[in-house]
Amino acid sequence: MVSFITLFIEFNIWDVVDILLVAYLLFELYNLLKGTAAINILFGIVAVYLAWKLVSALEMELLSEIFGAFISVGFIALIVVFQPEIRKFLLMVGTPGFRNVGKKRRFLLWKLDFGKTNDINVDPVIMACSKFSESKTGALIVFANKIGLDQYAQTGEKMDAVISDQLLMNIFFKNSPLHDGAVIIQNNKINAARCLLPVSVSQRIPAHLGLRHRAAAGVTENSDALALIVSEETGHISYAFKGIIHPPVKANELKNIITSHLH
Repeated sequence: MVSFITLFIEFNIWDVVDILLVAYLLFELYNLLKGTAAINILFGIVAVYLAWKLVSALEMELLSEIFGAFISVGFIALIVVFQPEIRKFLLMVGTPGFRNVGKKRRFLLWKLDFGKTNDINVDPVIMACSKFSESKTGALIVFANKIGLDQYAQTGEKMDAVISDQLLMNIFFKNSPLHDGAVIIQNNKINAARCLLPVSVSQRIPAHLGLRHRAAAGVTENSDALALIVSEETGHISYAFKGIIHPPVKANELKNIITSHLH
């Protein structure tokens, strides 16, 4: 008890500056990682670090030693895990006027709504998939869930367009320059088209399925997204979630599938 009282008595202006700088750093890290799967890893790191400081303050030596060893070894792993984000951060810092990036983002952390429900207009997507199935037009449509897909959207053509079955049909038309790659739907809009996705190497995927299905599995392995696939060979509609490609479904089943997997 005495140590805590002493801590508050010795609290000075530099402690305030220290707290503000740490808060600012965490805010900038959040902005940097927002929209990627790495944001959850960041939250996990902060939780482990706070637990370590708490058990250290309570003089719980065994737990303190375990958390301390975990954190010291974990920094090496973090360099590997956050390699794309570290590269992005260093590139941003080295770019003149980098402070102008992201001015439109919300400033206060408590204004961010992590519990927002995806309210997506799925009917045009279902209608488009039905037509793709009839004409045997290959298509890959990915719905972002709570984890954003900005890192994949940046590999394609930015659209930010209202969801429309006609627009989707034009995108995946065989002679369209946008038909290769995936369409990403995020925040109830067609965010981007012709996006490159990570290809899954899972042995669970049947050998007869092509790159479109493996890309759908890959993006859902690395996020909580839902991917719809229309086969160019058979016209079958299937979907991938958590890295698993499910058997073909009917177009009239898609609405329940989409609404049940998106939160």
